[in-house]
Amino acid sequence: MSVAAPTVDGARPRQRGLPWPQRYVNVLGPLVMIVGLSLFMAVVHPPYFRISNLMIILQDASLYMVLAMGMTLVITGRGIDLSVGAIAALSAVVMAMLIKDLGVSVGIGMAAAVLVGLACGTANGLVITRLHVPDLIATLSMDLVFRGIALVLAAGVVLSQFPEPIPFLGRGRVLDIVPMPALIGLVVLAIGWILYHYTPLGRYAIAIGGDPEAAMLAGIDVRRHKIYQYMLMGGLAGLTGILLTGRLNAIQATSGMGLTLHTIAAVVVGGTSLFGGRGSMVGSLVGVLLLSMVVNALVNLRLDFFWQQVAAGVIIIASVGFYSSLQAGPGTLGRRLAGLAGRVQARA
Repeated sequence: MSVAAPTVDGARPRQRGLPWPQRYVNVLGPLVMIVGLSLFMAVVHPPYFRISNLMIILQDASLYMVLAMGMTLVITGRGIDLSVGAIAALSAVVMAMLIKDLGVSVGIGMAAAVLVGLACGTANGLVITRLHVPDLIATLSMDLVFRGIALVLAAGVVLSQFPEPIPFLGRGRVLDIVPMPALIGLVVLAIGWILYHYTPLGRYAIAIGGDPEAAMLAGIDVRRHKIYQYMLMGGLAGLTGILLTGRLNAIQATSGMGLTLHTIAAVVVGGTSLFGGRGSMVGSLVGVLLLSMVVNALVNLRLDFFWQQVAAGVIIIASVGFYSSLQAGPGTLGRRLAGLAGRVQARA
């Protein structure tokens, strides 16, 4: 019996035949939540929509925009990376020590941060593909390794007061309005959208996530492309380390501990499937903005920090449940929406 090889576009051809509610659910779901949150805040706290507060939301979302680009590719390829926070911290610590202790130029220091991130990502990919350690266990273990190295290098010291352009990249404003890190995050996601849709890196991630064995039969070097995905993720974590350093004009080895789970949450809320084979850069952007808006809303409402964690967890559960209910099947919301879309198209 012959096995049908997948197309290079992976799951995308199958999506073209789906009704529009299922094709665009990864964007529609979080957008509906954003609209609902906006209406609620417009009633209970109108100052939420001041330009200054909206720019704060964008700045808070910027780090997760950068990380979400790589995480979308990794999760689409049926992987996961739990070490991005530690990679960001290690990259930033190395950059800081080169600049502060060895007196290297800022440009070389920032390049070193990205290279450290690439090296860490490569290490993750090699552990997963060569030692056959599951992605979850491999990256969780490497998180401990990278964080431990950062602690050894920094020796508990907070490194601060960095020269430009590091502070500008982390907290500067373009035209005194738009946060510079938000522009960087949007550019990174735009590049990710191009990679996802128009290069083998994205198309093969979809194919590998959809069915790794079928992808191998189609001639895709699964191990090599998994390494590429984790390399990109590591490099973006290194860039995030630079932005994180510039934001506070300081860095320590324990920085970035909350980055990983927040990024994964945003990507999943944006419609990327944890089982692989499906993802969206636009959906990830909307997911990042949604979570940042929720956290900012809770801060404006003066609710305790712990309630922010509760809200984030509830949003993730609601989003995943919503996407699951949209899967076409007997009695599901997806089946009912598909029937409704079919009737609308027939009348048109």
